[in-house]
Amino acid sequence: MSLDSPFDGAVGKRPLSEVSTNSNDVSSVQNEGAKKSRVQDEEKEIFDQEPPADELEDVVDDYVPTQAGESKREPPETDAGDSKDILDALNEYMPADPAPAVEITRNPLTGKYRFPFISKEESLAARSYLKYHGSGRFLDSHLPEDLNSLYIYHLIKLLGFQIKDKQLLGAVQAVSENETLPQGTVSSAEFQQPNGKEKSQDPDESDYFDDPLEKKHAVRLIKDLQKAMNKVLSTRMRLANFHSLDHFVEKLKTAKKVLILTGAGISTSLGIPDFRSSEGFYSKIRHLGLDDPQDVFNYEIFMQDPSVFYNIAHMVLPPENIYSPLHSFIRMIQDKSKLLRNYTQNIDNLESYAGIQSEKMVQCHGSFATASCVTCHWKLPGERIFSNIRNLELPLCPYCYKKRQEFFPTNVPGSKEREGEDFNSLFGNVLKSYGVLKPDITFFGEALPSKFHRFIRDDVLKCDLLICIGTSLKVAPVSEIVNMIPAYVPQVLINKDPVRHAEFDLSLLGYCDDVAALVTQKCGWSMPHDKWLALKETEYVCELHERGTYEIHAKSTDESEKDSSSEQ
Repeated sequence: MSLDSPFDGAVGKRPLSEVSTNSNDVSSVQNEGAKKSRVQDEEKEIFDQEPPADELEDVVDDYVPTQAGESKREPPETDAGDSKDILDALNEYMPADPAPAVEITRNPLTGKYRFPFISKEESLAARSYLKYHGSGRFLDSHLPEDLNSLYIYHLIKLLGFQIKDKQLLGAVQAVSENETLPQGTVSSAEFQQPNGKEKSQDPDESDYFDDPLEKKHAVRLIKDLQKAMNKVLSTRMRLANFHSLDHFVEKLKTAKKVLILTGAGISTSLGIPDFRSSEGFYSKIRHLGLDDPQDVFNYEIFMQDPSVFYNIAHMVLPPENIYSPLHSFIRMIQDKSKLLRNYTQNIDNLESYAGIQSEKMVQCHGSFATASCVTCHWKLPGERIFSNIRNLELPLCPYCYKKRQEFFPTNVPGSKEREGEDFNSLFGNVLKSYGVLKPDITFFGEALPSKFHRFIRDDVLKCDLLICIGTSLKVAPVSEIVNMIPAYVPQVLINKDPVRHAEFDLSLLGYCDDVAALVTQKCGWSMPHDKWLALKETEYVCELHERGTYEIHAKSTDESEKDSSSEQ
């Protein structure tokens, strides 16, 4: 049975000239014709049947869809000077050819089949091979010439998927010795062919389809294999040979165009809260009674009532002239001429204090560095409204102040207050934000800065290493950057918590400063930060949690004493 045409010859054809006119022969031909018609109807029903949408379950990992139309195996079109680097990267992470095609053996005593064991590493390698070489070469290298539907079932499992159809799983278990199936599956003892009949022993019928499984199950498996392959081809795949801290250190030393994506986690060591953790900013403002804590950064709400933002703005106002060791880690990569760009989601502008050049930095969500009038768009340095923010005051534009006073006059004690009804009739369309100065941070509902769109399209194709630091990747479109990177470019996460909806090749979990210090130590470099002398002498524990995931923390006194006693 070939995969391209699994049932060639299942319905035989006979030239009319070979049909005898003898009455017995006519009767035989009629019977044969009826049988063929029945088989054809059965095939039509089987082949036209669509499997359920949830037919497959990914049991290896969750994968994130890539951009539509992204090439999985071909390098992007770039300048001639970049072509060699791209080809080198492609060859560096090329998956190895598989061992000889899998063989499913059959027990001569029981007549049942035995499936080979599949490890997670083998499953990831098979996915990687499919992504890199495409479906044709993948099938040629992983399937023998003489195969049956059980090989299709095994290949689906090799790609990391589990079929959930109970009848199909029961059919597989009925003909296999070692297939452990999910709870609730029809057992081999209970399993019967349709209508409670065993497989037909009619030699004429058995000629139509010779396989351990019924035709309808074989067809379903072929459809499921196609579905599994399409899912793998349309999602990012972890690189098979980039999964350790040493791999990262080696790559960082040779990389020329590092793309760094940062979030609030890189500033928490300075006392600046992140946004989404249990101790983060959004948790601290739930007492305000907002339907959604993110409403404090909603542009429409700000325009209607800017006091909603300015009542809490002091909580996110950044400190001045300080920066974390992680900021210095990025500066170090820049100073070694390796930094392509730092895309930061932070609004604190601490990167500038660390010495990261403006042309190497894209502030995706703006920053407190400047502020603008929402009415006349007059711009000024952000620090000039910091005192207003600390005092919970609305900072007002001097050029719009006089007109604002007409719309929103301050009532003088003893004077007659303007009636609300009369005011609304005169100025009902005037927003409370008229003449208010707003920090140039990107609120929900605002477009990202033009600089983001100007650089991102080229940067994702030029980079040779992506490092995401201190971000949960929850806010689009910045969160989609990881899906825009070519498949052959290594992706590394440095964060306190794992990010499960993205597929990083390496996740280094812990405090960002600790991870940055350990990586700097292993590279043999020096970090341009006041704390580097202490960090340089700090010992760190690096524990492998699972393939591609490490937990890192500074060694405690107890751990150091335990190590000393064990050495003695």
